Amino acid sequence: MGIEYSKENHLAWITINRPQALNALDIEAFRDVRRFLIEARDDEDVRVILITGVGERAFCAGADIKATLPNTGGFLKSYFQEEEKSIDQGLYIRGIDIKSLGIWKPIIAVINGYAVGGGFEMAMACDLRIASDNAKLGLPEVKIGSIPAVGGIQNLIRAVPSAIAMKMICSGEAIDAETALKYGVVSDVVPLENLREKAISIAGKIATNAPLAVQTAKLLSHKGANMPLDEAVELEKFLWGLLKDTEDRIEGRKAFAEKRTPFYQGK
Repeated sequence: MGIEYSKENHLAWITINRPQALNALDIEAFRDVRRFLIEARDDEDVRVILITGVGERAFCAGADIKATLPNTGGFLKSYFQEEEKSIDQGLYIRGIDIKSLGIWKPIIAVINGYAVGGGFEMAMACDLRIASDNAKLGLPEVKIGSIPAVGGIQNLIRAVPSAIAMKMICSGEAIDAETALKYGVVSDVVPLENLREKAISIAGKIATNAPLAVQTAKLLSHKGANMPLDEAVELEKFLWGLLKDTEDRIEGRKAFAEKRTPFYQGK
């Protein structure tokens, strides 16, 4: 048991299989999540990445507190070292630092049950979050004298009204699936038994689109959010120009004119 990886129909699944610990991650699991994310990023056949957990109780309960030791080399020493080595030395949070990997393929968190601590941070770093109706989402780190340190605070405060974010961050209390849907933390809530089917449906629709266009749209969404509007629009024009003569864009226009399904190759 640990982290499982599978592919089908342009979709890559990263599945956390540690149900004995509510799918919390030990050092090896942190490393494997990172390794499989990189593998999916670099696989031209993969167009969408989905992350989920085994069972009905938990997506991921963050770090396995019993199996993650304090940093053995001092924080700053580990921080300035190569990432893989620093994970071994106890800076395990880098294992779920999705944004540092430069993945422009869409990533979907398929949340079955508890997504708390680092598990919620990992979900918030994804582009879409789909939840089962029994999901619980939260950042309980302050309850054990810590803080979310992999973008949890920054992503949440940008995703929901500040008062809601601060209530979650400072109280450490989790919210249920319907509350998460109300505030836009997740895009969809479905019965647990329909969760995988819903995830495949959404991911499948994304995967049928032109891969380079989808990745460019994601890049613009991320980069443009931190740019003045005029500059963001100029960047959109520039990247549209780069896409203009790609094989897939030409194929898409031909397929539309010929009233057929386009065949995209990511070129």
